[in-house]
Amino acid sequence: MNERTRDPGDAARLEMQALLDAAVDREASDVHLIAGHPVTYRIHGRLEAIDGAQNDPTHRGPRPAVLSGEDVRRLIESILPEGTTTRLEEGKNFDCSVATTRRGKPCRFRANIFLARGEWCACLRHVADEIPSFEWMGFPEALARRLIGHTNGLVIITGVTGSGKSTTLAALIHLLNRQGDCRIITVEEPIEYVHPRISSSVITQREVGRDVDSFFDGLKYGLRQDPDVILLGEIRDRDTAQMALSAAETGHLILTTLHTKDAKGAVTRFVDLFPYDAQEDVRTQLALSLRSVVSQHLLPSARPGEKRALALEVLHVNHPVRAAIRFGKIDSIESAIQTGKRDGMATLDEDLQRLVNGGRISIETARKFAKESDGIAPPGERTQQ
Repeated sequence: MNERTRDPGDAARLEMQALLDAAVDREASDVHLIAGHPVTYRIHGRLEAIDGAQNDPTHRGPRPAVLSGEDVRRLIESILPEGTTTRLEEGKNFDCSVATTRRGKPCRFRANIFLARGEWCACLRHVADEIPSFEWMGFPEALARRLIGHTNGLVIITGVTGSGKSTTLAALIHLLNRQGDCRIITVEEPIEYVHPRISSSVITQREVGRDVDSFFDGLKYGLRQDPDVILLGEIRDRDTAQMALSAAETGHLILTTLHTKDAKGAVTRFVDLFPYDAQEDVRTQLALSLRSVVSQHLLPSARPGEKRALALEVLHVNHPVRAAIRFGKIDSIESAIQTGKRDGMATLDEDLQRLVNGGRISIETARKFAKESDGIAPPGERTQQ
């Protein structure tokens, strides 16, 4: 086929494939396609525009090629799964999985497609071919085993967008799957990691928008499918939160995420999903059902070219924490974490200091994210307790 008869869709697919291949080669976590901006990668936490072919005489070196709205739409449409193009027009944004091939092997991205000022835009997050190990993630395996060791209750992984929450949940499910003899149901939007049959466990993965209408429906019907563990990709509304509490109370382990910056905020966020006159009852339920909250932060490495470092705040529900939740004294959770080292708890600042001492992050980065910046000391110095 010559250039005159080539399908424009084929050209867009080839162009998009090249952009995604380059993103993987450069270890980018995200690809941004925004009208009025160049194609932009996030590499080890930092944004980097992709150089275009044009040269700008007013700048040194190549100038990033700015995308038009039509450019973005053409690229996005070239990779969307069949039957999904109308969902953007109907709902103004949606999530989906994008599967491509790279050097003959499957390559997957999680895509959020949305409208901005009437123009199509997209953010595509690369999903690793294999579920990362806890060692690679920097997540203590002993903590992971404790989280999945509960026979019932609610475990929350919290953090800002892009902090690795979904990857942590996938690794926890992978560990459960390997151990065997577990009926696991996941409800995700979209499915990121595909869990193979590797033991006597039985696992079902359902995708919101394709296999089920909502997280609420996925949880409601999942409870009728003999589950031991349910992974709920995110709790976004009151009905889903209430059903998650009920499921945790009736002998199921619920693993889920919330978008908050710390463990204390996860408790507040959960309770605030309910109207004020119901919050006292919700706090009582949550105090009895909540098992652990892990707050995650991915921070720039002090070593050029290395992946970001994972810092954790760990809350396990003991008697003081349970009382704080039940009676609405949420601010006292902070001190309970500080005094709960024997119960396996850890403050964010303690973990930041560990990363500084190990040379993984700079002291400037640690102090930027610390709750008490003055408490972070240079490597080798003791902090004031």
